[in-house]
Amino acid sequence: MKMRIFRPFSLLLHEMKFAANMNSNPALFNLLSLSSKRLSTLSSSPNPIIVNYLIQTFGFSQTLANSISNRFWWAKSTENPQSVIHFLRDLGFSEAHIRTSVRVGPQILFSDIDKTLKPKVQFFEQLGLVGADLGKFISKNSKVLTISLEKKLVPCIEILKKTLSDDENNGDLIRVLRRCTWVLSRNPELLLSNIAFLESCGIVGSQLSMLLTRQPRLFVIKQSTLKDLVSRAVDMGFSIESRMLVYALYTISCLRDETLRKKFELFRSWGFTEQECIEMFRRTPGLLRASEEKLKLGMEFFMNTMKFEKTLLVHRPTILMLSMEDRVIPRYRVLQILKSKRLLKREPSFINVLSLTDEEFLDKFISRFADDAEELLVAYKGHTLQEVDE
Repeated sequence: MKMRIFRPFSLLLHEMKFAANMNSNPALFNLLSLSSKRLSTLSSSPNPIIVNYLIQTFGFSQTLANSISNRFWWAKSTENPQSVIHFLRDLGFSEAHIRTSVRVGPQILFSDIDKTLKPKVQFFEQLGLVGADLGKFISKNSKVLTISLEKKLVPCIEILKKTLSDDENNGDLIRVLRRCTWVLSRNPELLLSNIAFLESCGIVGSQLSMLLTRQPRLFVIKQSTLKDLVSRAVDMGFSIESRMLVYALYTISCLRDETLRKKFELFRSWGFTEQECIEMFRRTPGLLRASEEKLKLGMEFFMNTMKFEKTLLVHRPTILMLSMEDRVIPRYRVLQILKSKRLLKREPSFINVLSLTDEEFLDKFISRFADDAEELLVAYKGHTLQEVDE
């Protein structure tokens, strides 16, 4: 379906006035001037028909209704909006879904159902979005119903499908669409260009698929911005075509410069050098995505309670990513009880203890001590058992 491109009416009037002036026709010039002023007044004034409809049907505020109606000053009735609402209800949209859809993309109320809306809806239904799921998706992204099907939606979806590997039932594709509808509104050429650039950096196959699923906006930003993000990752010690580059790129793209700076300042406040900070990030790129509170608790425990040296954290930064509440502290409590009762022949490495699976830890440090198993289990799962009792 080809989109018709209309020239702004104000520009057309300007050109006509210019032509009238050139032809020395004062009468026509004055008539056009009056028409231009009248058009300007109409387009900047709320349309009472639409204002009342929006307020009564959706409960919109006067301000929001006025703002929306200004864009549709030419509407003479609510016949089309009412037909659109019935169409959405028949699809299974809830009233909340419809209300949000109109607020996000009010132009759908004035779109042709058969030519514009229905083909897009059928397209998304074929991808696996139906009923309530479709309503939830459209309510947050209703503008997609006005995007060209042939020029953008179809080619972009085809590109995304080709990039996502082993995507059974379009599960990953739908996750991408929910996270970033931008991928459907941008030029497909930009999508292809960014994919080609990422592949030139060694991010291919499952890694490319993973990045698209987790951070789809990277695929539709300006390529100059994408290249800058990759350059920053390289400056921090990640080489092009390294298997870790994709994780660094993901982390850097998730955080603002100010957030990155604060994270490094936090590590430096505990005595880590700039180079040590970069080394920790290089070993565990996801480290900087952890909250400041989590990092503070981790360093407080490992450096003050466990008396670990900085070098250990530099070489094993993954331990700072572990859950303090569910893994680190409970296992520490169990070992303290075992040590106090002299039940261990030799003290195990706490780092190795943290690397054990839950089942392995239970077998090695709780189940084998039958007489003390209950006390040890309470120390290990106490907070969980308490939540169950409540």
